Amino acid sequence: MRRILVFLALTTLSASSMSAQATEKDLARARKILSTSPLIDGHNDLPWAIREDSASPMDVAAYDLRKKTRGHTDLERLRKGMVGGQFWSIYIPGEIKDGYARTQLEQFDIAMRVIDMYPERLQLALTAQDIRDAFKRGKIGSLLGMEGGHAIENSLGALRSYYALGARYMTLTHNVTLDWADAALDSARHGGLTEFGKEVVREMNRLGMMVDLSHVSPGTMSDALDVSEAPVIFSHSDARELNDVPRNVPDSILKRLDKNGGVVMVTFVPGFISKEVASYEHEFNEAQKAARQKYGSDDHDSLRREAQAWRAAHPAPVVTISQVADHIEHIRDVAGIDHVGIGSDFDGISNTITGLQDVSTYPALFAELAHRGWSDEALRKLAGENILRAFSQAEKVAARLQKSRQPSLKTIQQLDGKK
Repeated sequence: MRRILVFLALTTLSASSMSAQATEKDLARARKILSTSPLIDGHNDLPWAIREDSASPMDVAAYDLRKKTRGHTDLERLRKGMVGGQFWSIYIPGEIKDGYARTQLEQFDIAMRVIDMYPERLQLALTAQDIRDAFKRGKIGSLLGMEGGHAIENSLGALRSYYALGARYMTLTHNVTLDWADAALDSARHGGLTEFGKEVVREMNRLGMMVDLSHVSPGTMSDALDVSEAPVIFSHSDARELNDVPRNVPDSILKRLDKNGGVVMVTFVPGFISKEVASYEHEFNEAQKAARQKYGSDDHDSLRREAQAWRAAHPAPVVTISQVADHIEHIRDVAGIDHVGIGSDFDGISNTITGLQDVSTYPALFAELAHRGWSDEALRKLAGENILRAFSQAEKVAARLQKSRQPSLKTIQQLDGKK
């Protein structure tokens, strides 16, 4: 316990000293850059936060973004954060049992109603140029990103239908391994992508839907890079070299992005950024496992008390903006400055990073990087120019492929022998 308290004191001191490094001049420079070049975030879970809101589940009007919300996102904080483009995640869990299509379509509906409800600030974007046009009008170009290929239910026709509804990227898996792709946090049954999985990537290229490799296994990452003719993205991932957790990107994959043109959008998930937090979460999970053995899985009151007592006795390590900047710089150093972006995962995380607590705080991160000596050009690339370039290239690839390929009619039964 004493060692934990000493560590907490040291990390708290580190947080205050790091935050003091960036000056008002750095912050002013960051804001000037973000006023002229769009900051595009690759992943915000607001639609799911609205669905799960305890006060008014799925009620878009009740979750009023014109007021300060219970979560990380509202219009005023988006303004302060100088957000110029946002991929709203239309996530559905891979573990649900009552039908993926219904839940996925409801998430499309929630996201589109959010965009329609605030025309003074949000504007639907379906192309890279749409984002730039919205930014010129002082609005946030709003895009939809599907989180989890389970939603297509092994159907390329469903994939095309979701693209027609507005999805502009799809994360190949969430946390559950699919019939055609291995997930990072589940068993690697296929060694990456099956033949049908590769056909999914090819059809996404033909459509112009970006292939998102956050959440997938290294084998799936590698296979997707082998197959994809367009830049891939990682909508919300960090560097595995700095924190060896399955959700982060290995250097072996980062080194391939220069040839592919892809972009890793660095996320603000504390357990992905910090080794100490990852270890802390592992210890908590082990304590919960022991509690379930002691009380049984159905004794929810006892399990809740045990969890509260454990956390009270074990304060969580502090994670700082400086550590996020370290991940950004590692990806820059290994993949290149053209291959890094921002993908916060706000409203999809319960704990946040000191100084990056909600969507109002992006300028502080750019001030930290400005203080470290980043050029204006490099900061613009990080903010949005890299993802705009990757998106534009995906559109060009799609235009070329559509001249020579018809929509794929191949099935998982034909390619993988699935019944």
